[in-house]
Amino acid sequence: MSAPLSLAGSTVLVTGAAGFIGAALSHRLLAGGARVIGCDNLNTYYDPALKHARLEALLAKPEFSFRRLEISEPGALGALWRESAPDYVVHLAAQAGVRYSIEQPRAYAAANLDGFLEVLEAARACPVKHLVYASSSSVYGANTKVPFSERDPVEQPVSLYAATKRANELMAQTYAHLYRIPATGLRFFTVYGPMGRPDMAYWGFTSALFSGAPINVFNHGQLWRDFTYVDEIVEAIARLAPSPPAEPGEPGRVAPATPHRIFNIGNDTPVMVDDFLKILERLTGRTANRRDLPMQPGDVERTWADVSALRAAIGFAPRTTLEEGLSRFVAWYREYHQIR
Repeated sequence: MSAPLSLAGSTVLVTGAAGFIGAALSHRLLAGGARVIGCDNLNTYYDPALKHARLEALLAKPEFSFRRLEISEPGALGALWRESAPDYVVHLAAQAGVRYSIEQPRAYAAANLDGFLEVLEAARACPVKHLVYASSSSVYGANTKVPFSERDPVEQPVSLYAATKRANELMAQTYAHLYRIPATGLRFFTVYGPMGRPDMAYWGFTSALFSGAPINVFNHGQLWRDFTYVDEIVEAIARLAPSPPAEPGEPGRVAPATPHRIFNIGNDTPVMVDDFLKILERLTGRTANRRDLPMQPGDVERTWADVSALRAAIGFAPRTTLEEGLSRFVAWYREYHQIR
């Protein structure tokens, strides 16, 4: 297979650039020779100090610039889009979190639906070579067939978050059909790693292990997750971005005549939460203070990515083991929180 295409010399607009994946991606694009314009609203869904720390590291790079804005505000993103004239756009800004969507549904309608409409309208007004956007493995909802394939029906969301992400895919398909916007949606599977998100289980479990706080283990640990290391998510995006939809029969294509694809990005290796916790106990040298609880509303029992389409498209798929990835995370966590 030929070498992956490069974004060197291109201008890339990254929404959600102070977020976990957005910041890591921005560093990867800058290292590859791209100019990156980042935007983010720096909201308080989790401690904004972490977002500012990510942003500070990026602002030290001469080819990175940043604008604070709310993408759901009509015209705000469009103005930045026109001003920066990007060649490519990677849209990662969203209100994340499955359980929080049950508590604060309007936040998801604003960020994930209104915000994505602003992205699509900006792409219609000022075309780019490729729009890449974040979806989620949550769209598979109550599906029981595994591994999850992009060709599977996704008609049973079990959280509003999942419903908004599936809506994004349908919106992108419509705009790609009507306005020939080349777009690719990425269904991320449980992304983790250094500088990650404090609302995620790997962070919460690690924090509780070091502090001795109780750990809520839902469904008594009988849940399986396809944990995916952040660097490999970023590598997949960096390889996909310069390769927009081109052929009717290409991998990931939703409909032959419409330039829109969807790919899973996962490790293709589900791990039971019980085993995940045992790895963290070993890496931290602590014993969990477990509190076993039933399944939470909006949760699913298992995620598992079929990544054959991704591999066929770019010759790459994630493969970092959970032990290796968590080892890097715990080492970073110790340093960040100054834990001996």
